[in-house]
Amino acid sequence: MADIAEALTESPDVSLATIAKEWGRIGILGVGGPPAHITLLRRLCVTKTSWLTDADFEDGIAATNLLPGPASTQLAIYCAWRLRRSAGAIVGGFFFILPGFAAILGLSALFFTRHPPLLVSGAAAGAGSAVAAVAIAAASALLGPSYRRMASRTAPRTRWLCYLVLGATTAALAGEYLVATLAFCGATEVVARHRTIGTRLHDLSPLFVLAGVVAAGGTGALVWESFKVGALSYGGGFVIIPLMQHDVVHVYHWMTNGQFLTAVALGQITPGPVVLTVAAVGYAASRATGALIATVCAFSPSFAFVLVGGPNFERLRSSPLAQAVLSGAGPAAIGGIAGSAIPLGLALTHAWQVVVLSAALIWLVVLRKNIVVGLLLSALAGLILAAAGLPVSR
Repeated sequence: MADIAEALTESPDVSLATIAKEWGRIGILGVGGPPAHITLLRRLCVTKTSWLTDADFEDGIAATNLLPGPASTQLAIYCAWRLRRSAGAIVGGFFFILPGFAAILGLSALFFTRHPPLLVSGAAAGAGSAVAAVAIAAASALLGPSYRRMASRTAPRTRWLCYLVLGATTAALAGEYLVATLAFCGATEVVARHRTIGTRLHDLSPLFVLAGVVAAGGTGALVWESFKVGALSYGGGFVIIPLMQHDVVHVYHWMTNGQFLTAVALGQITPGPVVLTVAAVGYAASRATGALIATVCAFSPSFAFVLVGGPNFERLRSSPLAQAVLSGAGPAAIGGIAGSAIPLGLALTHAWQVVVLSAALIWLVVLRKNIVVGLLLSALAGLILAAAGLPVSR
């Protein structure tokens, strides 16, 4: 622990104004999700300024990947925390999230009005048509690294496959229970690796801190849905789909299936964290106030993890128990992302949307082209087809 404390004190004293400017710039430029965010953060903190060493940055990636919630957002908060501790984390995280929130808020006001213009509805329906393809592409990109994380023996890889299938089945048939599935798979892997847990559970104390935050904060439907995304999701921002779709559409009726598809698409094409999709859901539930509540609740766990657990990230990164939880919940989350493509595909209401989905599958899964470009092309196709007189749900 002394080595960790010494390393932390070596970080340069960067001004909060600099953190606000640089993290805000990354929030504006970071279109494309975690890969873009990690690249920009590394370029700033390691290559350009040497505020952090390459080893510091890699350790941050390793630790935040062990945590539920939006990993690249947690990494951005953690890097700012390394520079100015709590004040840096709050300022850096706020300005990293703010540009995407502003973009989502403005687009939500355009797309989720009571009677949107025909061309707007067409663009929304076109982009929404491609979301199932985005889910499959996102899951396929995560499969390889997750599988390689497992030991080469038959038993661990058999369990990995079981977790994957269980997550996919749950998302396809009963997405509202995916949180329970993630917890079950994580616990199963812990038991499989550590028959006698005993006092070693203290290695996961940062996780228990977050569980307390979630339990204390869930006072309403929107609060719970947002916390569920921010605190209980493994595998990246796209896990929000199976976690939210059933409740948002069928339980609370905040959105139609088509509007939910649009919300997911907006989360992909706007800068900043993909989890900001919750802001669009919050807007549909209660306009700007709902968007703000949803955003605060979704990202509060990420701030809590870093502010409370930052000094223990090294211990968390090396914890066998934390590794076991990730090895169980991670493949289940990937399966959940893939399985969500089924209800997303079934949510399409017009034949031309199936054609757009097929084209998106070729673009994203076969050709492995850029997700944002694919969604924008799908939106353009929807706009053109709506203008040509094809039916569009409004």
